[in-house]
Amino acid sequence: MARCVALVVAAGRGTRLGGDVPKQYRELDGRPILRHSLAAFAAHPAVARVRAVIHPDDRDLYDKAAAGLSLLDPVPGGAARQDSVRLGLESLAGDPPDWVLIHDAARPFLSNALIDRVLSALERHPGAIPALPVQDTLKKAAGGQVQATLDRTGLYRAQTPQGFRYNDILAAHRAAQGQELTDDAAVAEKAGLAVALVGGDDINVKITTPSDFERAGSRLAQARQVRTASGFDTHRFKPGGDHLMLLGVRIPHEQGLDGYSDADVALHALTDALLGTIAAGDIGLHFPPGDPRWKGAPSERFLIHAANLIAAKGGRISHIDVTIICEKPKIGPHRARMIAKLCEILGLGSDQVSVKATTTEGLGFTGRKEGIAAQAMATIEMPALSP
Repeated sequence: MARCVALVVAAGRGTRLGGDVPKQYRELDGRPILRHSLAAFAAHPAVARVRAVIHPDDRDLYDKAAAGLSLLDPVPGGAARQDSVRLGLESLAGDPPDWVLIHDAARPFLSNALIDRVLSALERHPGAIPALPVQDTLKKAAGGQVQATLDRTGLYRAQTPQGFRYNDILAAHRAAQGQELTDDAAVAEKAGLAVALVGGDDINVKITTPSDFERAGSRLAQARQVRTASGFDTHRFKPGGDHLMLLGVRIPHEQGLDGYSDADVALHALTDALLGTIAAGDIGLHFPPGDPRWKGAPSERFLIHAANLIAAKGGRISHIDVTIICEKPKIGPHRARMIAKLCEILGLGSDQVSVKATTTEGLGFTGRKEGIAAQAMATIEMPALSP
């Protein structure tokens, strides 16, 4: 498979949108506009690396927008978009990819299906761009009056990401320095490269004006999907000890729980539930029990990792429910502290966290007081983009 890098161009000022910060750092549905695109590329299985091209003055804003994502370090852009793209391409020359996707940061509604269509076309063509046919009647005007009606046959509205074979587009950009070309496909055309069209997305809009921003916010607010997943775990008691950990709370007890980390069975179940909401495997996939780094580690770290993965994809935890199954210790006296601890770790309100306890009426290993089991349910909201 060809190795692909995504370049997200984010060095502009975006003055037409207004606001105190450049538009790519304005928050859209709780995340900077730039982060939407960075997260989409970072999560795509065919994109090996992601790099942003930013304004030199925006590093602090960028670091906040990109927090928690696995990305290449950003590079500074130039005075114009074309300069920024060339500088981004040059930054990859030491370890060149086969393909590069070039995307405008102001297009936050980036779907996997759109990326797939561009990459599929690159298997057969030097370049490929998503585009939509022009459907409105086109008028040529001067002085506020219509001069002519133009034939719209064969006319398309170009979008990004635009994909190219890396060496070809780098050479084309080097040759086009000083020219004022409006997109990377125009740079490729100038160099004689064939550029294929693939179907664009109506939702893949570019945010330029305040009305664009308002419509984008409304779209996201109306298009979130709810996901729910469960988790389950058990740990046996071990001889000795004076406490055990449950939901991050230290509870005095004559026996501890056996496990490679701190054996917080309830946090393990909840971590698995959160990972399940984004189909990210289970806790053992992310924190192998034989890895010495996790020996005695606080399970709070595992939970934070799962929550960060959800946040990186634009998700929000809306509710969690944990049931602890044991004969002892008694959970009731510690319930309030457990809820407060989960609220602290996950940034949730107390009305979003449910902690319950039950017994098995003397049946099974928990009934024989050999260990503790826990089950958890997690509900999150995720952005929903059309394919």
